Amino acid sequence: MASNQILKELQWAQQAIKSEGLNLHSISFYLSQPTSGCYQETDNSISINISKENLPFFSHLLTTLAAPRSTNSSSLRNLEFHRVEWDSQKVRNLGTLLGNNQNVQQVVFRRNRFNGKSLSELSDILKANKVIKEIMLSESGIGSVGAGLIASALVVNDSLEELQIWEDSIGSRGAEELSKMIEVNSTLKLLTIFDSNAITATPLISAVLARNRTMEVHVWSGENGDKSFKVVEFVPENNTLRIYKLNLSGACRVICSLGMNFTVKSLDLTGVKLKSQCAKEFRWVLEQNQTLKEVNLSRTCLKDKGIVYVAAGLFKNRSLQTLHLSGNWFNGVGVEHLLCPLSRFSALQMQANTTLTCVTFGGGRTRIGRDGLAAIIQFLISNETVRKLGIHDDESLRSDDFVKIFKSLEKNASLKCLSVQGCKRVEGETLLHTIMETIQINPWIEDIDLSRTPLHNSGKTRGIYQRLGQNEKTEPEMDLVKDMPLTEPKSCRVFFCGQESAGKTTLCHSISQNFSALSLPYLDQVRTIVNPVEQAVKAVGMKIKTFKDEDTRISIWNLAGQHEFLSLHDLMFPGHGSASFFIIISSLFRKPSNKEPKSSTEIEEDLQYWLRFIVSNSKRAIQQCMLPSVAVVLTHTDKINQPSQNLQHTVDSIQRLRDKFQGYVEFNPTVFTVDARSSASVSKLTHHIRKTSKTILQRVPRVYQLCNDLIQILSDWRSENYNKPAMKWKEFGELCQVKVPLLRIQSRNENKERVEMKRRAIATCLHHIGEVIYFDELGFLILDCEWFCGEALGQLIKLNVRKQHSSENNGFVSRKELEKILRGSLQSPIPGMGSKVFENLDTSDLVRMMLKLELCYEQDPSDPNSLLLIPSILEEGRGKPQKWQLSMPDCVYAGRHLECDDSSHMFLTPGFFPRLQVHLHNRIQALKDQHGATYSLEKCIISICINGIYIRVELGGQLGYYIDVLACSTKNLSETLRVINQLIIPAIQSVCHGITLTENVIRPECVRKLTPPRYRKTQFASMQQLKQALLSLPADSMYDYQHTWSPVLDSGRPILQDGFDFARDLLSDDDFREVLHRRYHDLYNLAQELQVPPENNPEGQGQSITMSNEAAKVEPTFGGIAKGVEAVLERLKIIEQEIRDLKQEIQGLRYYEHRLLLELHRRVNHLATFNVQVEERKVPNMIYFVKTENYTRRLVTAMLSGMNALRLHMLCEFRGQMHVVEDQLGCEIMQVDNAAVKSLAPYMKKFMTLVTLALKIGAHLAAGMGQMIPDLSKEVAHLAGSSVLCGAAGATAAGVVGVAAMDRRNRSIEGSRDIQQDLRAAQQWVVDFLRERRCSSGKDIAEKFGLWRIRYRDNGQIAWICRQHMYARSAEIIEVPV
Repeated sequence: MASNQILKELQWAQQAIKSEGLNLHSISFYLSQPTSGCYQETDNSISINISKENLPFFSHLLTTLAAPRSTNSSSLRNLEFHRVEWDSQKVRNLGTLLGNNQNVQQVVFRRNRFNGKSLSELSDILKANKVIKEIMLSESGIGSVGAGLIASALVVNDSLEELQIWEDSIGSRGAEELSKMIEVNSTLKLLTIFDSNAITATPLISAVLARNRTMEVHVWSGENGDKSFKVVEFVPENNTLRIYKLNLSGACRVICSLGMNFTVKSLDLTGVKLKSQCAKEFRWVLEQNQTLKEVNLSRTCLKDKGIVYVAAGLFKNRSLQTLHLSGNWFNGVGVEHLLCPLSRFSALQMQANTTLTCVTFGGGRTRIGRDGLAAIIQFLISNETVRKLGIHDDESLRSDDFVKIFKSLEKNASLKCLSVQGCKRVEGETLLHTIMETIQINPWIEDIDLSRTPLHNSGKTRGIYQRLGQNEKTEPEMDLVKDMPLTEPKSCRVFFCGQESAGKTTLCHSISQNFSALSLPYLDQVRTIVNPVEQAVKAVGMKIKTFKDEDTRISIWNLAGQHEFLSLHDLMFPGHGSASFFIIISSLFRKPSNKEPKSSTEIEEDLQYWLRFIVSNSKRAIQQCMLPSVAVVLTHTDKINQPSQNLQHTVDSIQRLRDKFQGYVEFNPTVFTVDARSSASVSKLTHHIRKTSKTILQRVPRVYQLCNDLIQILSDWRSENYNKPAMKWKEFGELCQVKVPLLRIQSRNENKERVEMKRRAIATCLHHIGEVIYFDELGFLILDCEWFCGEALGQLIKLNVRKQHSSENNGFVSRKELEKILRGSLQSPIPGMGSKVFENLDTSDLVRMMLKLELCYEQDPSDPNSLLLIPSILEEGRGKPQKWQLSMPDCVYAGRHLECDDSSHMFLTPGFFPRLQVHLHNRIQALKDQHGATYSLEKCIISICINGIYIRVELGGQLGYYIDVLACSTKNLSETLRVINQLIIPAIQSVCHGITLTENVIRPECVRKLTPPRYRKTQFASMQQLKQALLSLPADSMYDYQHTWSPVLDSGRPILQDGFDFARDLLSDDDFREVLHRRYHDLYNLAQELQVPPENNPEGQGQSITMSNEAAKVEPTFGGIAKGVEAVLERLKIIEQEIRDLKQEIQGLRYYEHRLLLELHRRVNHLATFNVQVEERKVPNMIYFVKTENYTRRLVTAMLSGMNALRLHMLCEFRGQMHVVEDQLGCEIMQVDNAAVKSLAPYMKKFMTLVTLALKIGAHLAAGMGQMIPDLSKEVAHLAGSSVLCGAAGATAAGVVGVAAMDRRNRSIEGSRDIQQDLRAAQQWVVDFLRERRCSSGKDIAEKFGLWRIRYRDNGQIAWICRQHMYARSAEIIEVPV
């Protein structure tokens, strides 16, 4: 009956193939199966199983498929055969099948068997077939003969693109036949071979390289049952050839095939053992090959002779750019020859090789020696093309040798990076000093890699990297003018800060009246005359007024108080080392036109804004040589008739600000109250300005004497050139040539570039002291800072008022329109002045300066007429609906809240966000792969879509003290957060460097709904606190930890419900893994604190603690506890290597922690029953002390004489579940005497250390104690460092009875006797204390401590447990009343 059913199924398959009802694309045949049958996998695929009894039916099916009348088979694409033994008839049927089905593209043979004739006929089929694209033969035993027949077929076949032969031994003969085929066949695109012998790779890859085939090749091997490994890999898409393992002859043959090759650009032979013969062939390759760009010969065992051949090839090579030779075995002779083609040995000699830009060598077996050192120094002095040199893991050079190497770098102008990572003798203060000197002298060094060196390990390289980060063109160029004299600067800036209508302009005019009219320049006298006219119109934008006080030039920079100008203030902030100070001006009245006074709170807010502005920008400065000097001025005092209480409140609030900002600014003790219109009223303030200017000029760094001279020279030049606000660099050079002898080119043969660099250094110095605005890349100087910062940029600020209709361009403005506005701003409002200013000014230069200052960005940088966007002129998005463009159910939402760490003193200045908008746009444009990124802006919002991730960056806070980064994506959380952490947050930090931002996690529900910022104020959690919360949990609970969110209400209306999120949905995998690794670290520290004795340590064996008979049975030492976890520590190392994802890592952590804690609890349970003979356990052993403070209970971790108001408590001692007893009354201790300290101090310290260490890894050894230790990490550090613990590292925590494993050096029989005495003393003290308090009966102890004496039924041990355990574990215990 069963056979008939099977026959029916096979007949159904045959009928299905014949019929037109199925449109089959794939058919799989499985022969020699236990039973026959067929099943349809998909609509277009079918699998047919044929048992040994029904094998003849396979031929019938092939015949059916081969029939030309079948129309269904025309759609057949794939054929797969398993365990088929092919004879001639079957192969012929297959040939007919393939001939009549012209759509079959893939044929797979798995575990088939061919004889010689069937293979020959299969070869004939392949010769004739023009359709099949892929053939795969797996474990079919074709051997070298079969490989030869297939190769002969592919010589003719020009349609097959993929050939795969798996688990067959085709041998070297078969490989040679295939290599001959490769020389003829140019259509094969993929060749994959898995052979038992790696030698098969040599002829295959050699043929591919020699004939320049764009064929992807993968050869695998597995010898003697070992794991499979890759032998060779060639990927033509990236022109990379990687050889993993070849014998010597094979490597030589492959290298030879590269001579005329042009498909390989990167060759990697790392770890392949080579000899001089291979290097000799490689020399010929280097001389002939014209496309090879990168070669890696690391760890190839090359000796001096081999390196000589490589170096000889470099003399003629004109293409190689990178050469890695680390980990080889050559000596100084090899280094000499290697660097010879890259060096010059005389001024007349040309450098032989000028294309190699990166070379690395070194290693433990590389002996550079004296000859090699001389070659390195000659190379560094003379080479002009190499950009990176690496000397890695060297052990032969001394510290003095590295000093010589870095000294020689002072004359090298081409090297950008020097790497000495892993070198053993990179150490010492002399070398550190030499490196710092070198990078100060040589400005072209961009990176020095000192990782894994003693200098780096000792933490002394931070200054080097900071200096490299500051090593821009400014300071190194100044080093070139050391021959110029330095002097005290003569120019000082005073910044008037204040809100609108504070009286800054009027005050500035009155101050100028106090200076002698004779000391004023003529132009300023003219301005004094016209001041009443200017005062008739309210001052708009920044103004600069300059006057002289003896030989000091003082300029008052009146910062615009209007809100729209605040974003420009950062540009005017003084640079590093600039002589400047600040005066904050605030009016006592809200408006000058009325007498409505400001409250002290309003004045305090005004002052605080400007103080935070000053502190924030000071932190951003590259170098802060002194604290900013600040004075406060209160104006409009003439309107106050008599002293008022409000004025006193104002003075008090200023004093509070002075205390608050102490250490951030240098606050002048005097608060000036003035009538800004009266010269007499401001006389004291004028005196302060004069005095402070002189003091500041004495304290700031000195400047070049030329700077003081050039200030007057530039002023004269402006007067002679129609008061031009800017000059081109060429004009500046001509001025220096005529007027400044020290900056003059003296002869035709003089180093012009050196003189040019001196000029740039002087211009940069003038820029820093605020006399000009200069950037090297732009090629001009702004001489009129007031015009550029006040008028030119001020016109941009007002652009949104003029061009309301420009919103149709999404905030973009054309370059021509912008240039027109800038040109118009040069027209002076005073007739007869400045009419010719714009005639010689190229406004496109100003646009380029705005791009340089990141005040705007181009819509399309590749278009010279691209539209420009200026973020500072954007408007608020009023009433626009806020929603994500993505709304799929599988979207991931994530957010980060970045907040000023010290928001009371600093904030993100108004200029921060517009700069961030431009800076972030430029960063995205600079990405190599932008993934079709889109970028749009609003006033306080940046919207980005990159790689399918939508991101919103929002500025928040009344004074902009936080940034919210919100993201929505269909990708996983880690990918989404990776974009935020690697792109958005670094951009934010680079714009506000110096200001510390704390990172918080925003509730995902707020991100999903785009909840307005005012409702998000409580909906974020500190990243560090979240990680700390995870660290406080056992490993079992980490993955499922939930962070709860409070609800948000608006006038009683619910905006957000309360809820929770898993920590794994708030943190990225990287963040979560960091937490787990910290837990591993804590567990390791606990094991170290337990002092794990090493295996087979005679010293440890000889110093083991001997206990009494009762104690020896229990082994209540932490040495014993630690011994049980040694295997766990070893298991930890294995786990750390095997983990691949978070769950797997947590599983390993749980295993480690579980084993450790099981052993810990088991030993502690023994400790609880230790010395039961003491009063026959009539009182509990597990005691602790609590001190009540401010309605909270704090655990006492150290017992000191004189302590009072303590309470003695006892723990429930139920085995494995020791805990604090709720509502326990305890006994009060009025005062701790010396006897109590002597008895209890060892117990207290040792038991508390155990509890706190256990709590730190999330193990609640005594449940309920954690809440009584507010600062756990601090407490652990305190306990670990206690002298009572026999030394910081040698101390070992013990259980309640205080049994401690002393330091190995102190272990002795005498020491163990002292320990037992301490234990018995502590126990006896408890007995005596309770007896004195008349609390010795079981009833008394139950009343005071809620504990009852019981005996375990299974082992007879006695313990004191709580009422809850009495009822819950009644079956396990028997109550034993005292």
